[in-house]
Amino acid sequence: MEPNTLLDALLDEAGMSRVGLAARINSAGAAQGKQMRYDHSSVIRWLRGQRPRGRTPDIIAEVLSARLGRRLTLEDIGMGARSAPQPAGTPLDGFIGKATALWRGDHQQRDDLQRAPVITGLPAVGPVWEWENPPDDYDVSSRGTIRVGLPDVEQLRTARSHYEQMYRKAGGVATRGRVLRFLVEDTAPLMRGTYSDQTGRQLHRAVGGLVAIAGICAYDSNAQGLAQRYYHQALRLAKASGDRAFGGYVIALLVNHALFMGEYRQAIAFAEAGLRTAGRAISPALACDLHAMQAKAYARMGDQEAAHRAITAAETASGLIRPDEEPAETGYVQPGLLENALADTLMRLGDTGPAQQYAAEAAATQTHARGRVHRLATLADCELRAGEVDRAAGTAKLMLDTVQGMESHRLYDRLTSVRQNLAATRSTIVAEVVGRIDDTLRIPL
Repeated sequence: MEPNTLLDALLDEAGMSRVGLAARINSAGAAQGKQMRYDHSSVIRWLRGQRPRGRTPDIIAEVLSARLGRRLTLEDIGMGARSAPQPAGTPLDGFIGKATALWRGDHQQRDDLQRAPVITGLPAVGPVWEWENPPDDYDVSSRGTIRVGLPDVEQLRTARSHYEQMYRKAGGVATRGRVLRFLVEDTAPLMRGTYSDQTGRQLHRAVGGLVAIAGICAYDSNAQGLAQRYYHQALRLAKASGDRAFGGYVIALLVNHALFMGEYRQAIAFAEAGLRTAGRAISPALACDLHAMQAKAYARMGDQEAAHRAITAAETASGLIRPDEEPAETGYVQPGLLENALADTLMRLGDTGPAQQYAAEAAATQTHARGRVHRLATLADCELRAGEVDRAAGTAKLMLDTVQGMESHRLYDRLTSVRQNLAATRSTIVAEVVGRIDDTLRIPL
């Protein structure tokens, strides 16, 4: 059951409490000869996604319409007919309302949103299919309360870069609240402003970049259902912008998420969609990463031949990378990232020697602190598999020194994995390192 963020946002806009809404519904029902006994608990259930029976949804729409001075439909209050067929494409106006409502609810740390489940089955694939196929948005202009220009768009781009750097240095747990506040307070008003089609496409592209960062931070904070929803939003914004290369980047985020969730076939299929639909617009760095993640997925499935084909494709794309010609978002594909992915892939295929060689090469290549933690974790795993316990303990120490000051569930996952593998050696050499890791893991995120 999906949380009703639209109704929550409308209540906030109307300045109406849950008790106030329930009382007005009861009063409106009495005027129509219906005895209703709703209270604040009833409204809480609706906000969690329950749909009241009978004419109550219509009365809710009427009450809120009267308060806000505009006509609201059942779709506007998040209570449209669930049996209605899905449109060929998500209308942009309705999407923007739902997107900004989700930002607001997440910023308020609503419990039902924090626990939002990961979407599975056809609904998980639908946004990718919609991104790939017509209809396209032929006009994304808007008429609203404030005029939006290119300086506003540039501010969003600057903000995206700022929060990306913060994420790399401090982790998604620490960065997430800052991104959400910017989306709610600074970005949402622009989305509801006045802009031309040309400016609107650049606006949607810039907002998509910010929403993608929000998704990455949610993923890093263990809010996987929210992370997925943000990625789906970013993909819809990519379609509105007309930027296929940016859409390919968002697909890469979905591929990484599918890998984390253990959905390996979905990861492979999504990567194929990104490579296919972005076409010539795709950057070599993004193509490299998509092929590398396919290799990881195939390795986890035990398909050695397919994994090696994907490795070859990733290496070919890597040789074509020209950093100065890459879009801002693919800056994460830094030297050493491919080698680290190959080390992970080959290690899972049992090719310990080459895996350790790639891992050492990746760890020796300069990168940002977050990337270095991941690379050192991979190297430590490879060294342990090769029986080099002393080296693995030394690598784990470097990893611990690097992770200090970061708040990230994904990095803590890597620490936990390395700790378990070290402890399994039953060696006195690693006792000190294991103790230090335990001290770090005791710090709550």
